[in-house]
Amino acid sequence: MTIKFGTDGWRGIIAQDFTFENVRLCAQGVSRYLLERGLAHRGLVVGYDTRFASEEFALAVAEVAAGNGITTYLCQEAAPTPVVSYNIVERRAGGAAIITASHNPARWNGFKYKPEYAGSASPEVVDALEENIATVSAHGGVKSLPWDRALETGMGVSIAPAPPYLGHVARLVDLQGARDAGLRVVVDAMYGPGAGYFPALLKGGDTRVHEIHGERNPLFPGMVQPEPVAQNLVGLSRAVVSQGADVGLALDGDADRLGVVDEKGEFITTLQVFALLALYLLETRGERGALVKSITTTQMIYRLGELFNVPVYETSVGFKYIGPVMTQENALMGGEESGGFGFRGHIPERDGILSGLFILDMMVKTGKKPSELIEHLYSLVGPHYYRRDDVSFDPEQRPALERRLAEARPDALGGRKVTRQENVDGSRFMLEDGSWAIIRFSGTEPLLRIYAEGESPDRVGTLIAEARGLLGI
Repeated sequence: MTIKFGTDGWRGIIAQDFTFENVRLCAQGVSRYLLERGLAHRGLVVGYDTRFASEEFALAVAEVAAGNGITTYLCQEAAPTPVVSYNIVERRAGGAAIITASHNPARWNGFKYKPEYAGSASPEVVDALEENIATVSAHGGVKSLPWDRALETGMGVSIAPAPPYLGHVARLVDLQGARDAGLRVVVDAMYGPGAGYFPALLKGGDTRVHEIHGERNPLFPGMVQPEPVAQNLVGLSRAVVSQGADVGLALDGDADRLGVVDEKGEFITTLQVFALLALYLLETRGERGALVKSITTTQMIYRLGELFNVPVYETSVGFKYIGPVMTQENALMGGEESGGFGFRGHIPERDGILSGLFILDMMVKTGKKPSELIEHLYSLVGPHYYRRDDVSFDPEQRPALERRLAEARPDALGGRKVTRQENVDGSRFMLEDGSWAIIRFSGTEPLLRIYAEGESPDRVGTLIAEARGLLGI
């Protein structure tokens, strides 16, 4: 099979595509990349999530890297992707390989590569990795050193990934203020490696953190997949209401994304969270800098850019596009529709834990509950509502769906004129009233994603329905 990296890494179905053989091919491809780029002497960090056999797959990666003469730092325990990524910075490593399928359903696992700058691999890096993997697959040459031997020779090092990250995050946010605020916080760890991080960071004061789904369970019971969207957060919403909590925070399957539920148990969309975080940095903290958004995120970011006189840059979907622009422009933050947000002074990568801490700090500094923060946001930018529908399809249907999408040229959607249509990453339809709809294929799963934003829930529903109608689905 051909191993291709999608929006963020390569993902496959366990035992079907995601096998030890293919994981070792990826590890050898990464090793070749480090050796070719003169980065091998800096070493490789290897991390993993809580999915089925992730630690065994990570061990296979570590043994291949060590077999190539690369000092390999293998995490002692499952760790969030941003935590593993920060260890690149801490150890000045050449990069990191992480076994995780992020938010995919239980039967999936994946392989992410983070280069020396600790962000998502750029398209150029991805091209080099895929070429290396294809070469190794065709001609062989996978090297490996048993881990016990690697430890004996010093090529292998076992590391605790959390302490460096926890110390760094404590310098980025007023943790003591959050600890002393007396908040009641419910955290949904979604059975992932983010479990325990909020309780550890917020202990020692009047604030109380109750964590649900904090144990390891690779089946992710009670949810379609470990993605912090409304349909998967019913348990979190109920816990917030039943406990009279001030807020609910949810992390995805590798804790690089954030979902938020307000004090009433209502889901706050990822686009609203993005706008709140931008407002927090610009207004509450008084910072200035560019904002970077993917095409599927909210127009509210443009409005905030106007209000606070900061530039806004737009990219294709994925932090492999957002991260480089953040670095180039020294941007204040970057964000995408999936709930991934990155911040200046940290790593150019998504971090659900830090995003959640910033939401808590915003609540403390403003004295407002989450629903009140949304009201304040809307008082500045106007009401914006959003929805995303994910439509599964048989992979054999993809050519036909792609053809229909390429041929779609509507003059109007929802009774409003289409003023601009773009076909860069899927198809985006900009309408005369400022609302929009996007149809694009997922970069990690056989899903068609349909997005819309408008001034009311009914308006959004109409746009979604008509966008689906364009493809006959």
